[in-house]
This record gives sequence, structure tokens and C-alpha cells, in this order.
Amino acid sequence: MTGSTTETVTPSREADVVAQAPKQLFIDGQWVDARGSRTLDVVDPSTGEVLCAVADASVEDGWDALKAAERAQPDLAALPPRKRADILMRAFELMHERVDDLALLMTLEMGKPLAEAKGEVRYAAEFFRHFAEEATRIDGGYQTAPTGGSRFLVTRQPVGPSILITPWNFPLAMGARKIGPALAAGCTSVTKPAAQTPLSMLALGDILAEAGAPAGSVNILATSTSGKVMEPLIRSGIARKLSFTGSTEVGRRLLEQCAGKVLRTSMELGGNAAFVVFEDADLEKAVDGAMLAKMRNSGEACTAANRIFVHRSVIEEFGRRLAERMSEMTVGRGVDDGVKVGPLIDVNQRDKVAELVQDAISGGARVLTGGKVLDGGGFFYAPTVLADVPASARMRDEEIFGPVAPLTPFDTEEEAVAAVNATEYGLVNYVYTESLRRGLRVAEAVESGMVGLNQGVVSNPAAPFGGVKESGLGREGGPTGIDEFLETKLIGIAMD
Repeated sequence: MTGSTTETVTPSREADVVAQAPKQLFIDGQWVDARGSRTLDVVDPSTGEVLCAVADASVEDGWDALKAAERAQPDLAALPPRKRADILMRAFELMHERVDDLALLMTLEMGKPLAEAKGEVRYAAEFFRHFAEEATRIDGGYQTAPTGGSRFLVTRQPVGPSILITPWNFPLAMGARKIGPALAAGCTSVTKPAAQTPLSMLALGDILAEAGAPAGSVNILATSTSGKVMEPLIRSGIARKLSFTGSTEVGRRLLEQCAGKVLRTSMELGGNAAFVVFEDADLEKAVDGAMLAKMRNSGEACTAANRIFVHRSVIEEFGRRLAERMSEMTVGRGVDDGVKVGPLIDVNQRDKVAELVQDAISGGARVLTGGKVLDGGGFFYAPTVLADVPASARMRDEEIFGPVAPLTPFDTEEEAVAAVNATEYGLVNYVYTESLRRGLRVAEAVESGMVGLNQGVVSNPAAPFGGVKESGLGREGGPTGIDEFLETKLIGIAMD
């Protein structure tokens, strides 16, 4: 886990950071109010109180943003790669200069502990640095036709205006992970952040404008009516690319909307990650890894360990150690020093976690620690470890998205692999064993786009991120991330 912060955050500092944050729509390089002066409230999940109101985009505002992106597309595509890279590098520098304010803003609107929020700001900035480097490496090819009569000239060009839809759980990093490669490739964009956490993305828009992003190349709008605003833009054919991070249910609907105009799509959808601990694992390292894989962002992550399978010979000891570590975690407002677990995003998510835990207990699961809603004005749930979670429990199939670690025993490697793969999801899995052969064997056998072998975090801007099955399409980050925003063009040249 990330360490606690020693910074003391006063109410006046909180108020100042919120007051200074942009709250309008960012369209065509300008900050503008929504049509009809519509606004939506941003709520602090640690108190349940309204932080502020931001502009609430209408369908007409959405069209303004997409048309601005369409107008700006030719000039951005023609901008030399080095200049696009310079914009991204300047944004990277500005994010590091403003890490404290960006982190505090994120903590206030989303709830995660301030130390984790600072880590996310740096992580988000790294996407800009990575794709600044990739912008100058866009390549092509030249080849003699096998018959010798012509030449093949292969070039890669921007896909075109892109729609980017980001989630609330990593409000800055997911925006940077999409806008970074879009700008690097020469694609303009319209970004819609989650209604719960618009402030971080609007602040990022302000940074990109200061960094020199041309007017219309980056447009950002928050809205309380996402489907109503975004669907006509997706179906219009003006946008040629959709990148979405969110639930599989919503992803399916968006894919249907993209089908009419055959948009390029990147989908980072739901996860149901398994964490497997074999009998030969180093238990201390396995517990450390489980804390990372489960409790990062208070469990509100698509990469969170949702199902923890532990060999029967070590499950009692593993459960004891994990419960001890979880019970020691301080829960509270993310701005308070020493807090390791913040609130869940809203009352609906808190109640869903409570419902999933009660369902497991009703089926025979034992509570080793936690298992209850915590009193207070915010949306808090106690860090929880459950033992003997039955196969019939809903949390075996549904994302928990909360600080709950469900333990289930297994006896053989084959049984463990079968249990891991018994899901429609396939984003990431984690495997702990001291046997390299077994580790590689299991890593190859499990059905997921990523595997953490003796490590509880796999995400890195320099590595491809994405899943298989119903966890998504395409990859973000790494050397392949920019490919999602590029089309390959063949130019055939007659030589005789």
C-alpha cells in the first residue's frame, strides 16, 4: 500500500482548491457554460455533502464539442510529431508541478486517500511522457511486391476525431491514458468524464490548454445524461473512434451504437480477477500482494482481486495474516493523515457491497474481520475478509468494487485454473508460487489479458493494459497503445 501523507489539509485549503478548479465545459479551446446554464452537483463521498456544481452538458453542447474536434482534426494531424510530443511533455511537467492540488481535488471528489491520489497524478502524468516518446516513433514501411512490378508504401495516419469516456474510480489516470495516445497520434477528441468525478478531468483540460494543445484538439464535457448526450455523437459518423472504460453492460450498448458507422473501438470493461496462492508461496509476500491487489483504491478497481483462491494447506494461516492486516487499516476521510481506506463512491455502491457480503454470509461464509457498514456521514464500509465463500455466492460472479476479500480453498492446480477461468471476464489474474515452472504454466493457462506473477500490481504506462472475453477489446498503454488511434494505409506504386 502507499504510505500515508504528512500533509495537514485544512478546511480553507480544501475550499480554495475546489474554488479554483474549472467548472465549465471545455469546448474549442474555451471555457463555456452549458446551454441553459444547466449544472450538476459534485458530492464529497466522505461526507455526503455537495462540494460544488459544474456545467451539465446538453445534447447541443455535445454537438458543439464534436464539431470543434472535427474542425481541428486536419490541423492537428498535420502538426509535426515533435510538436505534439512537446505538448504532452509540457503537460507532464505541469502535472508534477501541481501534484498537490490535483491530488487534493481528486480526493475530495472521489474519496481515495491523499497519498494514493498523489500516486495517481504521477501515474497519469507518465502516460503523457510515454506517449510523447511514442509520437515520434510512428512508422511505416517500404516493400517490393513479390512479383516485382510495383512497390508497397505503408504509412499510418490518425483515425480521426475520437470519443473518450472515462470512469470515476481513476478519474485522472484514465483520462490521460486515452488523451495521451490520441494527441500523440494526431487525433482530436471529446472526453466525457464520469458525472461523479468531473473536476479532475476539467483540471486536466486546463493543463493541456496551458501546455499548448490547439483549440478543438481536446474537448471535455461533464453531463448527468450521458446516454442522451453521447449516443447521437457516436452514431453520427463524425467521430471515427470510441475508447471507453467502464462496465461490461454499458460497453455492450456502446458497441451496438458503434456498429452503425463501424467505429474503431477500445473497450476496457469489467473484471473478476482471481488471486491464487499455492502451497509453496511465500505467504508474507502473498499477503503483501493481496493487500495491493485487493485494497488499491479501497477495492474500487477493475483490477481488484475479486476471488481469492488459496491452497487448503495454507488457507487458515493466509486468512489469519490477511485479516490482521486488513483490520489494522484506518478508515476515514482521505484528506486525514494516516487514513488508508476512504469511502466508497456513493450510497448505491456501499449498499451493493453490503448486499454482496450478506449474500455470502447467508450461504455459509465466515467473517474474519469487518463485514459491516461504518457509521458516519460518508459512504464507508469496513475492510472485510470472508472465509469459506461458497461457489453460489454472488460475489464469485459479480464485481465487488469494495474492500472485501473473499477466500475459497482449492486442492489441485487443475482445480485452481478451472475456478479462475469459470467467468465471462478476463482482465487480470494474480498467481503466487515459488515454482517458476508452475507460475509460467498457470500464467499461460488462465484466460486473461494480464497476469501478475508474484506481484499484486501489473498496471504500467509502458506496458499494454487490457483484457479478453467480456473484459474488453484492444489495449491501452505500452507501445501498442498508440496503434488504437492509427489507421494503416497502403500506397501501391507502379514501377513499369
